[in-house]
Amino acid sequence: MSKQAIKVDKGSVTHDAYDVAAEKMISGSPAQGVWNAYTDPTEAFSAGIWQGDVAKWRVTYTEDEFCFLINGRVELVNQDGTAQQFSAGDGFVIPAGFEGTWENLEPTAKYYAIMEHGEGS
Repeated sequence: MSKQAIKVDKGSVTHDAYDVAAEKMISGSPAQGVWNAYTDPTEAFSAGIWQGDVAKWRVTYTEDEFCFLINGRVELVNQDGTAQQFSAGDGFVIPAGFEGTWENLEPTAKYYAIMEHGEGS
């Protein structure tokens, strides 16, 4: 069977809307959406587009995630209080084990690539 490259865009995959779990929400709107373009056969790796409204919530990463912001601005604050902000055009990696908060400072969309390592956020 021939393998082909998979285009990652909102027009080629199904959109799934969801809300952040109430116990994780800190402020704002929990409305988020994902367009998952690819999941490997083991379901450990996935890639696509995610978007979310202005909000802040708690996160615990058991996965490694590469993010590239298409639009918007976010602030990540880890458990020790260290804050980092990223804006449209920025790429960054959130390593497995990161715990803290994710805040969309404005409506945000990103490309993502996730390597799962277990249960979690």
